[in-house]
Amino acid sequence: MIPGESPSSGACVLVSGGVESSALLADAGLRYRKVTPVYIRNHLFWETAELFWLKRFLKKIHAPKFQPLKVLELPMPEVYGRHWSTTGKNSPGPFSKDESVYLPGRNILFLAKAATYAALNGIFFIEIGVLRGNPFGDSQEIFFKKISEALSLGLGQKIRVLAPFRKFKKEEVMAKFKELPLEWTFSCIKPKGNYHCGVCNKCAERKRAFFSAGIADKTWYHASSSLPKKLQVQGATKRPRRRSGSYAAQGSAGSNAADEVFSANC
Repeated sequence: MIPGESPSSGACVLVSGGVESSALLADAGLRYRKVTPVYIRNHLFWETAELFWLKRFLKKIHAPKFQPLKVLELPMPEVYGRHWSTTGKNSPGPFSKDESVYLPGRNILFLAKAATYAALNGIFFIEIGVLRGNPFGDSQEIFFKKISEALSLGLGQKIRVLAPFRKFKKEEVMAKFKELPLEWTFSCIKPKGNYHCGVCNKCAERKRAFFSAGIADKTWYHASSSLPKKLQVQGATKRPRRRSGSYAAQGSAGSNAADEVFSANC
């Protein structure tokens, strides 16, 4: 524990608009006196849609202890170059491996930027929504311990990086926070306008998690059906063309096993 501080004081929570970071934000609201959601904008292909839904999710769960969303710029196209994450071309598909969506240095960059902001604003705790089973080096317990030490040393202020969901799978987080408006979260690396494509690696992961959690997937996927009125949000960019099939049918398809999820309309 940081001397003179406690988790009841305040924290920055790294948010992306995805299920786990959105649930983590809501959970942090129960544990801290003030919570600042921090979004790091890398100028990647999906970020316009990501921010679109993140801002709407924040409005849905608004509480006095949540501070205004802080968006910090950290452009990465000059580093990643002509990569699927910057162009949207040849994005990993529904049956690709986790390794295919790995972006080198992502958590290191996120935490360095967030920690600098935190230090300048007297915040000691940073939380990140890493899940159980994440195979990458920048998501391991030893990494968070060591980077906390490095950030504290470099910034001259105690910084503690926490990953409260490291022992949970995505479906377990969904089940625990099923009362949240999870359909207003966003998990897609190749969005169509501001909506889930339905056929990328992250959409597949999302569909499987809803199925495993035993929760109806109310997400609208571009590859499945027409847009329900509930998700017709003012400010959406280009609304995808209407396709055959009902929202009810889509909800059923969204909850099928992976082999069935992508068998139609993809």
